[in-house]
Amino acid sequence: MTDSFSPAPNHRLHPGYSHDVLKIWHSISIEASDLIYPIFISDQDDAHEEIKSLAGQYRWGVNRLKELLDPLVRDGLRAVLIFGVLTDNSKKDLKGSFASSDESSVIRGLKFLRATYPSLLLMTDVCLCAYTTHGHCGILYEDNTINNQVSIDRIAAVSVAYARAGAHVIAPSDMMDGRIGAIRAALTAAKLEHNVAIMSYAAKFASCFYGPFRDAAASGMSFGDRTCYQLPPTARGLALRAIDRDVQEGADFIMVKPGGPYLDLVRDAAERCNLPIAIYQVSGEYSMLYHAAQAGAFKLESAVMEWLMGAKRAGAKLLITYYAPMVLQLLKSSS
Repeated sequence: MTDSFSPAPNHRLHPGYSHDVLKIWHSISIEASDLIYPIFISDQDDAHEEIKSLAGQYRWGVNRLKELLDPLVRDGLRAVLIFGVLTDNSKKDLKGSFASSDESSVIRGLKFLRATYPSLLLMTDVCLCAYTTHGHCGILYEDNTINNQVSIDRIAAVSVAYARAGAHVIAPSDMMDGRIGAIRAALTAAKLEHNVAIMSYAAKFASCFYGPFRDAAASGMSFGDRTCYQLPPTARGLALRAIDRDVQEGADFIMVKPGGPYLDLVRDAAERCNLPIAIYQVSGEYSMLYHAAQAGAFKLESAVMEWLMGAKRAGAKLLITYYAPMVLQLLKSSS
């Protein structure tokens, strides 16, 4: 009879996680302070409008933000990422002028939130797509190609307007070359560089997973696509160059977007720079989990937590997710 194989003592793993406490010691964890909740602030002040393509999420008017945020802040929410929604197309133009208007929903929302929730971190997405007639993220030449220099100058001006309104973190998602440096210089010129941080969407890929968001933010394009400025999904080298560039230009945090399909870039970013890494579980990823759970494929809470744990295991510190309210409840019930 052949002798059976017996693992060597240092190959035995089971004892090391044979108790619940031992499992914790081997594990990562998710804290309430890791979560960033994306919110859509409408130009309709009393809006509470469900986003049909993003089930369970809403566009909120400034007058109803307390209804949204009071319970979440009580549950431990520490940060929000603000997106403006402009439903009045007459206020859109070729330069996205309304983005920095004092009447914009973002600026009015920032002022309200800064006064109402002094401990809440206010992060603002900066892009022109929701404010331009063509729906692209920058300003165009007459032949409809991107005018990069004019675009980053405009993005920097919008960033200063948001910072003056109360934003703690500027988060440019436009993917123009040099925007981080332009924003950093503009904040310095406005004497705001000492207390306004920049989170760069450095590794933002041209993805099909953004579909529900464009409906939510009313930021769809009237022609073409965004593949000339968002990264090709197969381009790992370009993503690493973008990360390096934005760090050198003064970014305080780096984001990878979308999340799940690009965990290799999260790991690369975490190993490449000594900055907190954010991951955005985008609208399409949210919807996949939601509808799969609705179909009985798995329990939603378990799937969401496994996804977020995977992001943290890959090296992300900051978790941008529409499931933040659910996760806060789960953390509260387990504490």
